[in-house]
Amino acid sequence: MQAETVALVGGTGDQGTGLALRWAQAGRHVLVGSRSRSKAEDAVKRLTAILGAAARIEGLENAAAVERAPVVVLTVPFEAQIPTLQGLRSHFRPGQLFVDVTVPLEASVGGSPERVLGVWAGSAAEQAAQLVPAGVQVTAAFHNVSARALQQLNEPIECDVIVCGQSADARQAVRPWVEAIHGCRYVDGGKLENARIVESITALLIGINRRHKVAHSGIRITGLPSVEPRS
Repeated sequence: MQAETVALVGGTGDQGTGLALRWAQAGRHVLVGSRSRSKAEDAVKRLTAILGAAARIEGLENAAAVERAPVVVLTVPFEAQIPTLQGLRSHFRPGQLFVDVTVPLEASVGGSPERVLGVWAGSAAEQAAQLVPAGVQVTAAFHNVSARALQQLNEPIECDVIVCGQSADARQAVRPWVEAIHGCRYVDGGKLENARIVESITALLIGINRRHKVAHSGIRITGLPSVEPRS
């Protein structure tokens, strides 16, 4: 497994596409996963048309992507989280870094995208931790970064990324992936259970977008060092 390789499970959706573009733009090796390899390959063609042939992007079935990457990022809708992880459980390896981007929006059951559902485990990230094998480092991140903003490659992101996780080492392992995205700043959000708060901020931002008629509001935590400019 190459250290700079990431698998995006469900990577053909809006959030997965945005992260794939940003990480490939930063020179990372991106494996776009989908239930269908042909769908993943079609997505890669669209991404390559934007980034150029030199971009290191591959399209694979989700299981093959998980097996090949040290970092696995789950970017599926909430209603698909459990069946997706149940189907991929045997393909994970101890020591892999798992990043959950799932937000339990009420829209997944026909309700409002401005509300979050109650999750028995406490949060979508904590639910994911119960579904992946022991030895996989579980974190939660990128919930509050707009998919639309991620896909606008000519603009920096105006959003902090709060990372929650089972351990400080796991959270720090996500930091290079945050800082690879121009304009993003890593913020250590503490234990995984704090993802309950971070996930709910997404619903708040969706409401702000609607009321203020903007496309991609984000958050900044004050009192911390500013984002270092990229050379």
